[in-house]
Amino acid sequence: MLVAFVALIPVFAVIALGFTLRKSGVIPAEHWRGVELISFWILFPALLINTLSGADLSISALTPFALAVLMMVVTICLFVWALRPWLSRHWQGNGPAFTSIFQTSTRWHGFIALAVVDKLFGAPGLAILAVAFVVMVPFLNVVNILVLATYAGKTRATLSMIARSLARNPMLWGVGLGFLVNITAVRLPGPLLATLDLLSRGALGVSLLALGAGLSWNAMKTSGREVFLSATLKLIVMPLLGALFAFLFQVQGNQFTIIIIAAAVPTAVNGYALARAMGGDAELYAAASTAQVLASFITLPLFVWSAQQLAG
Repeated sequence: MLVAFVALIPVFAVIALGFTLRKSGVIPAEHWRGVELISFWILFPALLINTLSGADLSISALTPFALAVLMMVVTICLFVWALRPWLSRHWQGNGPAFTSIFQTSTRWHGFIALAVVDKLFGAPGLAILAVAFVVMVPFLNVVNILVLATYAGKTRATLSMIARSLARNPMLWGVGLGFLVNITAVRLPGPLLATLDLLSRGALGVSLLALGAGLSWNAMKTSGREVFLSATLKLIVMPLLGALFAFLFQVQGNQFTIIIIAAAVPTAVNGYALARAMGGDAELYAAASTAQVLASFITLPLFVWSAQQLAG
């Protein structure tokens, strides 16, 4: 486990640096939003296009991986949804609170997953992880919008709302364009490849700095049991489901470890804006996302180490 933890130290160190920079005021608080937007809209799509366009992709070899990922996210969504009557009866949890528990238990932080996979497996691992993006991002976006519309009660979900959410996700554009270039064997011009490469180099570091800057200690002072529940579901139950379906679909080697990484990373931060827009409990979301990032300092290396042992 020590080896896995040491391998992930750079990832957590950059997150801690981002938090320190924001608290110290070296970079004004209002500037961090711009850093997040550059990372989300420019740097990460460039990384995905650059990685996938030249990757050696075998559809038949990746099909079991994709099926295992799909079953994992479907199962965790059904499991959390099945908890709603119990939560309502015993915790007197209202609809908005449930939607934030649901979101933070099912969404995943793709930026952290990319950073960890790049550190452990390089470009070949990033190409495999991109398949998880194709499976998880559309499905989880649609499901979480529907849950918010059903239980938060502020906004009704429409097909146009869902379509806009997917169309505005630059990660999907990056994955889609990368796959398209790969499948069609189009040779990108040298200057364009060099530009994508330069942008790709900054993607991981910049996004982790922004993640650290967004951590909120104050948000964690309330909603303790809800935060604990979402962290347990996301950081423990979901990786265990990932391992279960990886075994069932006979996913092995690096693909097995990458499924566990995709499952074991903390929740995505962009769900906060969705919760605020659609009547969810945004403060609970902020508390849960911060707590999960901190808890993942321990749980993520543990699951990575366990996955590497099981993968052989």
